[in-house]
Order: sequence, then structure tokens, then C-alpha cells
Amino acid sequence: MSNDSFSGFGDIRPALKKKFIPAYLLSFVNVLGFSILMPILPFVVESYDAPKWVFGLLLTLYSSFQFFGSPFLGALSDDNGRKPILIISQAGTLFSWLIFLFALYLPDIPLWGYALPLWIIALSRILDGLTGGNISVANAYVADITDRTEKSYIFGYLGGITGLGMIIGPGIGGLAASTSLGYMGTILVSTGVSTITLIAIFFWLKESHQPDKNKSHPRRSLVQSLYVLKHIREIDPDPAIKLLFTLKLFFSIMMAFYIGSISLFLIDLFHFDEQGLGTFMFVVGMFLSFNQAFLSKRFIKRFGAFPTLLIGLGLSFLGLFSITLTDNLYLFIAFYYVMNLGLSLSFPTFNSLISIHANPEKLGETMGVSESINSLAMALFPVISATLYGMLSFELYYLISALPLTALLIALTRYKKLGKKALA
Repeated sequence: MSNDSFSGFGDIRPALKKKFIPAYLLSFVNVLGFSILMPILPFVVESYDAPKWVFGLLLTLYSSFQFFGSPFLGALSDDNGRKPILIISQAGTLFSWLIFLFALYLPDIPLWGYALPLWIIALSRILDGLTGGNISVANAYVADITDRTEKSYIFGYLGGITGLGMIIGPGIGGLAASTSLGYMGTILVSTGVSTITLIAIFFWLKESHQPDKNKSHPRRSLVQSLYVLKHIREIDPDPAIKLLFTLKLFFSIMMAFYIGSISLFLIDLFHFDEQGLGTFMFVVGMFLSFNQAFLSKRFIKRFGAFPTLLIGLGLSFLGLFSITLTDNLYLFIAFYYVMNLGLSLSFPTFNSLISIHANPEKLGETMGVSESINSLAMALFPVISATLYGMLSFELYYLISALPLTALLIALTRYKKLGKKALA
């Protein structure tokens, strides 16, 4: 029996090469920056007598400024190499956690209507979001050091690690806060993981992109990097890239709507308490991580990357629509798994296809624009989703399911026009 067929999962040893470890750590740290605070931020905000919308704002700041930072850092890495940008940005992430830790020791002095520590925490979330945009550089690094075959499964493992961060982040945050250290325990864990990642980048990561020193580079501006729609139009004339960005925009909006309302939906449908909801999200999160790490590779190998994306969009539509049809928990989980599998097939395939079709000289910037599409959706639509759910209840999911269906129809239409070879 070959290694590839062992246990049906394939030989994972190539994915464990030391050169990939910094990218894995970066993916984990970036999602941890969002997920680890989920169980403690509401209580931090409450402890300073701030309204609940401040909690939502602190979450949004991270995604908003990650949207700003992704294309900017990606473009800088094209001009200056991946490693120096990753070192500087990861040092910024570490510094952001130190700022958060410092805020916990500040006196509760009112400033413009809110406690001073909240303003400093907001500053730390802005910095963490900006430097968290280095995920685009990490993706470009992986694209640099992998061939066409490796891209599919390495991006699959990266997706699995991202899913793992979303699963265990809230658990780590809550457990650390339950110790005698309180909130400081959560921040110290984040600081420790960020430090380990910075050390791994410094000692293990080898430069994968040598910029042309004789070539003049355009002056990079953070403000210029904000115009995502302009970037989508101008960054690459390849129609495949423009199609993939369009599909990813629909997919990212769908995910943002889903994240903004799924907890409310589950609580209303099954009357979950905190423990029940946490257990459910942990189980389905394990499905997501497993599917991305193992099944996505096998689908891509069997059907090809773009057909796998089409399958993922179709399953996402079917799952999102079907979960509105039952209040039986076991049947709901079956429908939920269909949606989960669709998401698992789509996440890594987007990155793989975009890295394959991107202009090599603008790979970092292209991956940055790709990540900024995610961040923009996460910055805008979760709040809208929660608001609409309060008005429409479960019927909102009919509208959400229309997003992957629309993307699928666009993809099928363009697939025929561009041809199979153009989207291999």
C-alpha cells in the first residue's frame, strides 16, 4: 500500500517540512488574534461600564484594519522580499498584545465618555489588525516555495490550521481567563504564541522572493492600498483572476453574514445555553478543520481545482438553504455538514487558484487584495447580518444561501466562456 493511500488521508510528511512551519504559525496566530478574545471581550467591555456595541466595535476594528494592511504589506513584500516584511509585521503583532496588556493596568479614567483603557485596547486591536494583514505575505511565501501540485494541499492544511484556530481560540481564551491571572492570562498566552512565531520566522524562514534591485518600484501608500475595487480592476489583466476575485467577494459576504447570525439562529432553534452552543461550534469546527486539511486535497486531485470550487459553492448553497427546513438536531447536523463541506472545499481552493493565476511579480500584492476582500466583508456585514436576523429570523438564510448560488451561476457561465484550460 502506498503512503498516499494510507488511512485514506495521503502522506502528510511533505506538509511537515520545516519551511512551512512559519506559515502555519502565522495562520494560527492571525486567527487567534480574533478568536481568543471572543469569550473575554464582552466582560472586559462590561467591566468598564461601556455599552455592548463597543464589544462589536472592538471585534470590527481588527478585521477593518486587516483589510487596510493586507494589500499594503503584500505589495511591500513584492518590492522588498517576504522575510523582512514578515519579521517587522509580526513584531508589530507582538507589540499590539503588549499594548493590550498595558491597558489592563491603566486607571479607569474617563476620556471622551469612555474609560481610558478601552481607548488603548482599541489602539491595540487596530495595530494587530494592520500587522495581521501579513497573512497575505504568508500566502505569497507559500505560493513561492510550492509547485502547482503542492499548492493545493498546502493551502488545504493552512485552511485546516485556520479552522483549528477558530475552534480552540475561544477555549484557550476562556481557560486562561479562568486562572488567577484573569484577563491577563489570555493576553499572556497570545503574547507567548506571537513571540514563538516571531522566533520561528527569524530563524527558520528562508527568503523565497528576491526582488529585482535594478527595477524601480512604485511608492507604496497605505491609503492607496485601501481601494480594493480599483485593485481588483487593475492588479492583473488575467480574466481568471478577475473572476476569482468576483467569486471570492460573494463567498466572503456569505461568510460574514453567516458568522454574524449563526449563533442567534442556533440559540433560537435549539435553545442552546453557552455550554451547548460552545459544544456544537466545537464539533462543527472540528469537521471544518478535518475537511480542509484532508478532503479538499482529495477532491482537487480527483476533479481539479476549479471544479472543486464549483462543488464547494454548490454544497454551500444546499447546506445553507437546508438548515432552515428542520428543527430536528440530528437532521440539522447532517444538513450543516453539507454546508460545512462546501465551505471546506472553497476556502483553500480560492487561495490555490489565485496563487496559480497571479502575475508572479505581483503575487504578494494579489494575495493581499484577496485577503482584503475577506477582511472588508468581515468589517461590514456581521453587524448587518445580526440586525437583519432580528427582523427576519431564520428567513435571512434564504437570502444568505442566494450568495453562493449567484457565485456558482457566475462561475459556470464564465467557465464556459474562458474554457477549462484557463481555469485549470
